[in-house]
Amino acid sequence: MDKNLTMQKRKTKAALLSIASNTILITLKLVVGMMMHSVSVISEAIHSALDLVAAVIAFFSIRESGKPPDDRHRYGHGKIESVAGTIEAILIFVAAAYIIFEAGKKLQSKHFFIEELNIGAIVMGISAVANFFVSRHLMKVSKEADSIALEADALHLQTDVYTSVGVLAGLVAIKISGMAILDPIIAIGVALLIIKASYDLTKTAIGAVLDVRLPDEEERIIHEVLDQNGDYFVEYHKLRTRKSGNLRYIDMHLVISKTTSLEDGHALCHSIADKIRKKLPRSQVLVHIEPCNGDCDSCRIVCSSAATEVG
Repeated sequence: MDKNLTMQKRKTKAALLSIASNTILITLKLVVGMMMHSVSVISEAIHSALDLVAAVIAFFSIRESGKPPDDRHRYGHGKIESVAGTIEAILIFVAAAYIIFEAGKKLQSKHFFIEELNIGAIVMGISAVANFFVSRHLMKVSKEADSIALEADALHLQTDVYTSVGVLAGLVAIKISGMAILDPIIAIGVALLIIKASYDLTKTAIGAVLDVRLPDEEERIIHEVLDQNGDYFVEYHKLRTRKSGNLRYIDMHLVISKTTSLEDGHALCHSIADKIRKKLPRSQVLVHIEPCNGDCDSCRIVCSSAATEVG
């Protein structure tokens, strides 16, 4: 089976797993939160509801981004994942604002009453454990597939782990101290963590939409490949990199000796591109050849046999 198709299926299954787990957790948290009259538990249900929306968005964006290039989208559909990540970040921020609003109302009303603390603690514990394992699986697949949408979904669930543990600790503190006022305060703390996750996700998603260059480590690899083949060309410049979905786009200008034949120059470009793709999978490499003027000391004459050897 085609490797890309296999990875696409893995991404889709991971997204469906996230949808299923979030649906179950939303139901548990919402029912228990209403039984308890707990704004912190209900805020966790809202958080999980946004995670579910994010998982659905991730599922559809992954399915669409996997489509091959067509006449209208000649660079493919990879940026759909980046757009999806941006939408998910906005939704997370909206959820956090709503949680703060509800917690503030409860603080102003001074009506602090919580019951069924034990059931709430059990549900928060189940939520934390479930999201821990699901988020780990999603993050693993996202790294293998280089999927922004799936990584965003994994980050959502990681945040849910932290907030569930926070609410669990708060419920234990309320049980011990009897201070029900801790409930809305914990909810606000949950919301602040969600806002932080929203900010981090926005930076990642918007960066891909705006064609931010590849990370320093990946550009360093490109420079290493070029330097290792430096004996076969004069110099390179105008190196440009960007990312669209899980695809990297790399282009550059390569200056070669004017005595180098077209065939040898072509072979050299293919050799460099292949070496970059070997170290950075899913890379589209475009090399523009320029002849040197042959008048400067830095111009290194490349003989045909050497160029052929590189190819």
